[in-house]
Amino acid sequence: MGINHLVPSLLYYLSAALFELLGSYAIWAVLRLGKSPLWLFAGALSLLLFTVLLTRIDTEAAGRAYAAYGGIYILASLAWLWGVDGRMPDLFDLLGVGLSVAGALVILLGRHSGA
Repeated sequence: MGINHLVPSLLYYLSAALFELLGSYAIWAVLRLGKSPLWLFAGALSLLLFTVLLTRIDTEAAGRAYAAYGGIYILASLAWLWGVDGRMPDLFDLLGVGLSVAGALVILLGRHSGA
């Protein structure tokens, strides 16, 4: 993937992360917070959208799309920690997300062999 595809891919990744977090949170809300099992329908739909969005990444291999997604998901999870859970990420969270996003960018921008 070249730099021309980076912005659209990052938008797909960030959208996928949002839907994965929403879907996972719906299950968390039912099992840990006592919310109605009806939340599971919204959660299932969110998780379906998450998987569809990952197929939009411009790469020839699913595993590479998933590997790069990991770093973006960590970033989105820490945003969730701060925005939804109300807990500010600490120094180690920020260091970890920096390393993860750097790794995701190396995967996304690297020149991969065709083999």
